[in-house]
Amino acid sequence: MNNDNALNANVGLKLRGLRLQRNIKQADAAKDLGVSPAYLNLIEKGKRVMPFPLLWKALRYFEQDPEQFMSTLGEGRVDEALAKLLDEPLLKSLDIDSESLQSLSAEPKLAGTVAALFNLYKNTRTQLENVLAQLNVEERTRTQGSPSGLGNTPGVRFDYSPFDEVSDFLEKHRNYFPELEEQAEGLRRDFRLEQQLTSSNLIRMLEERFDFKVQIERAASGSSVVRRLDLDTRTLTLSPDLTEQPLKFQVAASIGLMVMDREKLVERILGAGRMRHGETERLIKVNLANYFAGALMLPYGEFFKEVQRTRYDVELLSNIFGTTYETVAHRICNLSDPKRQGLPFHFLRADIAGNISKRYSGTGIRFASGGGSCAKWAVHLAFLNPSQITRQYSIMPDGTTYFCFAKVQLQPIEGSIVKGTAYSIGLGTHAENAKYLAYGLPTNDLRKDAIPSGISCRFCERTDCNQRAAASYRFAFAFDEYTKKDCFFSPLLVHEKEKAERNGNAEPDGNGAEGGEKHDSLDRGARRRKVHEN
Repeated sequence: MNNDNALNANVGLKLRGLRLQRNIKQADAAKDLGVSPAYLNLIEKGKRVMPFPLLWKALRYFEQDPEQFMSTLGEGRVDEALAKLLDEPLLKSLDIDSESLQSLSAEPKLAGTVAALFNLYKNTRTQLENVLAQLNVEERTRTQGSPSGLGNTPGVRFDYSPFDEVSDFLEKHRNYFPELEEQAEGLRRDFRLEQQLTSSNLIRMLEERFDFKVQIERAASGSSVVRRLDLDTRTLTLSPDLTEQPLKFQVAASIGLMVMDREKLVERILGAGRMRHGETERLIKVNLANYFAGALMLPYGEFFKEVQRTRYDVELLSNIFGTTYETVAHRICNLSDPKRQGLPFHFLRADIAGNISKRYSGTGIRFASGGGSCAKWAVHLAFLNPSQITRQYSIMPDGTTYFCFAKVQLQPIEGSIVKGTAYSIGLGTHAENAKYLAYGLPTNDLRKDAIPSGISCRFCERTDCNQRAAASYRFAFAFDEYTKKDCFFSPLLVHEKEKAERNGNAEPDGNGAEGGEKHDSLDRGARRRKVHEN
């Protein structure tokens, strides 16, 4: 918008605001000013230049000082309540700019209503999240405290997100989709592709088979889009910041999206099943497109042979096929063809803050909802030695043992890791499978060598973990100022409490407690175990 148009719009908006403040109808104001309602409407919308004689007449009509009015034309003031909304993440995602809010400011009642409704929405959503979180805690505490001790009692998943639904979908299909494998294999045959692909191979396939053109274009300032597939213009736009390996993957995933649309593969794979969340089907489509990219770049037959030959050496496999460590790790979790079946693995991707952004359980291991996990896991410890493979045996509270290994994958931007990304990619399988892996560790005593770990602090039943970050819901929290455990959040057990009471000159009763209510805050599970041992 040029300066003249901006000035016209500002004059019109301010006059409209003055009229509405005085509760004057547009038709009445037009009559008093000697113009048609239609003409005044265009002026208020900034679509007509307001002659100076008419402007002076309007200012007298609204009892405004001309000098003061003219001095405020360049301010572009926005209603304060609306201005605060510019910083709200939701409005940022809707791309509502200051000019749009300024237009809305000319409607004082409407502006106040919009601001009030948005704040009401935020407060309601916060309260709903708090209620769901509390219900989820109570439900998990109930189910995990079942008499069986296994925590498998079915219950309502109040925190069941679309991402959880996608994870369950992948695990149900064992992360193997033969329809996608066949389509990827067919394209490789048609284009006579070599084992190691290049981005040029994939771009040629995109142009010749799907009649799409590829352009390299930097995203607008403040945008992090690296790939945009425009079906109307049949154009794939890619970021110039993509290096060869991620570039290949993005082109291959785009081809996957077009193949799925053409063959209606998503509908065939999903069948008649209904999803709990409206977003789930589109998220599944994204996951399937990524699966297709892996199948196209790492063909099942050749990849399976190399996996067997290298004994699951992820680093070596990434060099053989010219892909990233993460892409190979993902593909290893796809080897569920009954005729050529690989070892079962679980997969995790974590950032340096411990947030889990990707997860898949092919081994039966349970993950905590919300993305948290145990600090003792290899996927987190890998950040201590980012240039090496971190390997370990882990033992869960129920006695299940795993062999896990992880490596940090860095992707700097402009030489800066802070501007780029740092992820730890973790894989794990049952401990007895470690002997089949190039990274396997020797052990003479698995129970001794395995690191005691859990799912997450909030639901872990270990009583001796020295790195707890929170108290467990499995125990009633008890604290004694005279007894220091190695971690503040570790539950205080019955025999530890009894010693503290004796040291404090307490007079325990015959059961080792001062009174009937004294042990209500102690670990009831530990007390039951102690009675059983006696």
